[in-house]
Amino acid sequence: MPHFRSAFLAALSLTFAQGAAAETPAAAAATAAPSLKVELNAADTTEANCKLTFLITNDLSAPLDKAVYETVLFDREGTVNRLTLFDFGQLPVARPRVRQFVVPQTTCENLGRILFNGAQSCEGAGIAAGTCENALAPATRTEIEVLG
Repeated sequence: MPHFRSAFLAALSLTFAQGAAAETPAAAAATAAPSLKVELNAADTTEANCKLTFLITNDLSAPLDKAVYETVLFDREGTVNRLTLFDFGQLPVARPRVRQFVVPQTTCENLGRILFNGAQSCEGAGIAAGTCENALAPATRTEIEVLG
Protein backbone atom coordinates (compact mmCIF):
# COMPACT_ATOMS: atom_id res chain seq x y z
CA MET A 1 0.00 0.00 0.00
CA PRO A 2 2.80 2.54 0.70
CA HIS A 3 4.11 1.98 -2.86
CA PHE A 4 0.65 2.83 -4.27
CA ARG A 5 0.54 6.04 -2.20
CA SER A 6 4.00 7.13 -3.50
CA ALA A 7 2.96 6.48 -7.11
CA PHE A 8 -0.28 8.39 -6.59
CA LEU A 9 1.52 11.39 -5.04
CA ALA A 10 4.09 11.40 -7.86
CA ALA A 11 1.33 11.37 -10.49
CA LEU A 12 -0.54 14.12 -8.65
CA SER A 13 2.63 16.26 -8.47
CA LEU A 14 3.23 15.75 -12.21
CA THR A 15 -0.37 16.78 -12.97
CA PHE A 16 0.00 20.00 -10.94
CA ALA A 17 3.36 20.76 -12.58
CA GLN A 18 1.87 20.31 -16.05
CA GLY A 19 -1.08 22.54 -15.11
CA ALA A 20 1.27 25.27 -13.89
CA ALA A 21 3.32 25.03 -17.09
CA ALA A 22 0.16 25.26 -19.18
CA GLU A 23 -0.86 28.46 -17.38
CA THR A 24 2.50 30.15 -17.92
CA PRO A 25 1.85 31.38 -21.54
CA ALA A 26 -1.54 32.79 -20.55
CA ALA A 27 -0.05 34.51 -17.54
CA ALA A 28 2.74 35.89 -19.71
CA ALA A 29 0.22 37.22 -22.22
CA ALA A 30 -1.75 38.91 -19.46
CA THR A 31 1.37 40.70 -18.24
CA ALA A 32 2.80 41.45 -21.71
CA ALA A 33 4.20 44.92 -22.18
CA PRO A 34 1.93 47.45 -23.91
CA SER A 35 2.62 47.71 -27.61
CA LEU A 36 2.04 49.72 -30.73
CA LYS A 37 1.29 47.08 -33.37
CA VAL A 38 2.14 48.22 -36.90
CA GLU A 39 1.30 45.61 -39.54
CA LEU A 40 2.04 46.04 -43.24
CA ASN A 41 -1.27 44.63 -44.40
CA ALA A 42 -1.02 45.16 -48.18
CA ALA A 43 1.35 46.47 -50.83
CA ASP A 44 -0.12 47.32 -54.24
CA THR A 45 1.58 48.80 -57.30
CA THR A 46 -0.47 51.42 -59.13
CA GLU A 47 0.92 53.43 -62.05
CA ALA A 48 4.61 52.85 -61.13
CA ASN A 49 3.93 53.84 -57.49
CA CYS A 50 3.77 51.57 -54.46
CA LYS A 51 0.78 51.95 -52.14
CA LEU A 52 1.51 50.57 -48.67
CA THR A 53 -1.44 49.84 -46.36
CA PHE A 54 -0.78 49.55 -42.63
CA LEU A 55 -3.05 48.33 -39.83
CA ILE A 56 -2.09 50.03 -36.55
CA THR A 57 -3.37 49.12 -33.09
CA ASN A 58 -2.41 51.22 -30.09
CA ASP A 59 -2.26 48.91 -27.07
CA LEU A 60 -0.55 51.54 -24.94
CA SER A 61 -2.21 52.96 -21.84
CA ALA A 62 -2.98 56.31 -23.50
CA PRO A 63 -4.04 57.60 -26.92
CA LEU A 64 -1.44 59.09 -29.25
CA ASP A 65 -2.10 62.53 -30.68
CA LYS A 66 0.68 62.08 -33.21
CA ALA A 67 2.97 59.23 -34.24
CA VAL A 68 5.51 59.87 -37.01
CA TYR A 69 8.20 57.31 -37.85
CA GLU A 70 11.40 57.81 -39.78
CA THR A 71 11.17 54.94 -42.25
CA VAL A 72 13.83 53.41 -44.50
CA LEU A 73 12.77 51.54 -47.64
CA PHE A 74 15.17 48.95 -49.07
CA ASP A 75 15.05 47.35 -52.52
CA ARG A 76 15.17 43.58 -53.09
CA GLU A 77 18.99 43.64 -53.17
CA GLY A 78 19.16 45.31 -49.74
CA THR A 79 20.16 48.78 -50.98
CA VAL A 80 18.48 51.81 -49.42
CA ASN A 81 15.83 53.07 -51.83
CA ARG A 82 14.86 56.10 -49.72
CA LEU A 83 14.43 57.54 -46.26
CA THR A 84 11.01 59.03 -45.57
CA LEU A 85 8.53 59.89 -42.80
CA PHE A 86 5.29 57.96 -42.26
CA ASP A 87 2.76 59.99 -40.27
CA PHE A 88 0.27 57.62 -38.64
CA GLY A 89 -1.65 60.53 -37.09
CA GLN A 90 -3.89 60.11 -34.07
CA LEU A 91 -4.14 56.61 -32.61
CA PRO A 92 -6.82 55.93 -29.97
CA VAL A 93 -6.30 53.12 -27.47
CA ALA A 94 -7.40 49.63 -28.56
CA ARG A 95 -9.06 50.82 -31.79
CA PRO A 96 -7.38 49.64 -34.99
CA ARG A 97 -6.65 52.25 -37.65
CA VAL A 98 -5.67 51.86 -41.30
CA ARG A 99 -3.20 54.24 -42.90
CA GLN A 100 -1.98 54.28 -46.51
CA PHE A 101 1.17 55.76 -47.96
CA VAL A 102 2.04 56.08 -51.64
CA VAL A 103 5.73 55.71 -52.43
CA PRO A 104 6.27 57.45 -55.77
CA GLN A 105 8.46 56.15 -58.57
CA THR A 106 8.93 52.63 -57.22
CA THR A 107 6.93 49.43 -57.52
CA CYS A 108 6.06 47.29 -54.54
CA GLU A 109 7.76 44.36 -56.27
CA ASN A 110 11.01 46.36 -56.00
CA LEU A 111 10.73 46.74 -52.20
CA GLY A 112 12.31 44.05 -50.04
CA ARG A 113 12.37 45.55 -46.58
CA ILE A 114 10.92 48.40 -44.51
CA LEU A 115 12.76 49.56 -41.40
CA PHE A 116 11.15 51.83 -38.82
CA ASN A 117 14.36 53.64 -37.94
CA GLY A 118 12.91 55.57 -35.01
CA ALA A 119 10.09 57.81 -33.89
CA GLN A 120 10.49 61.31 -35.30
CA SER A 121 7.46 62.46 -33.28
CA CYS A 122 5.44 60.72 -30.57
CA GLU A 123 2.91 62.84 -28.71
CA GLY A 124 0.14 62.12 -26.27
CA ALA A 125 -0.85 62.84 -22.67
CA GLY A 126 1.08 60.56 -20.34
CA ILE A 127 3.35 59.21 -23.11
CA ALA A 128 6.95 58.96 -21.90
CA ALA A 129 9.93 59.68 -24.12
CA GLY A 130 10.94 56.63 -26.14
CA THR A 131 7.54 54.94 -25.87
CA CYS A 132 6.82 54.87 -29.60
CA GLU A 133 10.20 53.28 -30.30
CA ASN A 134 10.24 50.83 -27.38
CA ALA A 135 6.63 49.68 -27.81
CA LEU A 136 6.79 49.25 -31.60
CA ALA A 137 5.74 45.74 -32.67
CA PRO A 138 6.14 45.54 -36.47
CA ALA A 139 4.64 42.74 -38.56
CA THR A 140 3.76 41.99 -42.18
CA ARG A 141 1.24 40.05 -44.25
CA THR A 142 3.20 40.70 -47.43
CA GLU A 143 6.46 39.52 -48.95
CA ILE A 144 8.09 42.76 -47.78
CA GLU A 145 9.99 42.29 -44.51
CA VAL A 146 9.17 44.84 -41.78
CA LEU A 147 11.59 45.63 -38.96
CA GLY A 148 11.57 48.10 -36.10
